[in-house]
Amino acid sequence: MDKTTVDITTEDGVADAYLVRPGGDGPFPGVLFFIDAFGLRPRIFEMADRIAERGYAVLAPNLLYRGGRSPLVDPAELGDPERRDAIFGKVMPLVKGLSPDMITRDAGAYLDFFAAQDRVAAGPVVATGYCMGGRNAVLATVAYPNRIKAAASFHAGGFVTDQPDSPHLRVGAVTGELYVGHADNDPSMTAEQIRRLESALDEAGVTYTSEVYEGAPHGFTMSDTAAYQEAGEKRHWVRLFDLLDRVHPPAG
Repeated sequence: MDKTTVDITTEDGVADAYLVRPGGDGPFPGVLFFIDAFGLRPRIFEMADRIAERGYAVLAPNLLYRGGRSPLVDPAELGDPERRDAIFGKVMPLVKGLSPDMITRDAGAYLDFFAAQDRVAAGPVVATGYCMGGRNAVLATVAYPNRIKAAASFHAGGFVTDQPDSPHLRVGAVTGELYVGHADNDPSMTAEQIRRLESALDEAGVTYTSEVYEGAPHGFTMSDTAAYQEAGEKRHWVRLFDLLDRVHPPAG
């Protein structure tokens, strides 16, 4: 595979990103990978590579580039529960400072960059996102329904707020399919908030799947963190690849 770190110019700066493409001439359908808050690191590379092995070009930008280049925290400390509060104390101000408008502008820059790369197929991509990236992936799909044909979100929160720009109030713009895999007992996405999101999706007529991963904590796919759950991670790959195989299969 062809693996490289790239820089993406946005309206607000430069986002470092990971780009991986299978070997061969392509073109390969694109997957825009919205990472979590901890930046580009070996675990993200590993996950992007696994998707690329199935015949996809994958672009994974550092969503919090305004706070610095990756990694934003020491990857070696992510698996230490005693360091969790300190790590979140560093990244959460950046997460909270990333407004829906910033997410939308950034996503446009990511899509433009991705579309200009060699051996990336023309046309819409699929987005997948994790933790904060799951919310970003859905907001990007809302903003660019003609450029993102489907999106998957895993253990994300913040879909339902009391603000007028709450993501659940915007889902009527989605024309593709959504998959939303929720962490169990997640304070950032409660059972009531899940119901409100599903009601909004139903009312908007969006094709979607929403399910709770029982016993899985927020962050369950990230094997380099203290929140990792093997069963949830395995289930997420099944759901993601099912979506990709149905709506975005590689040629041949």
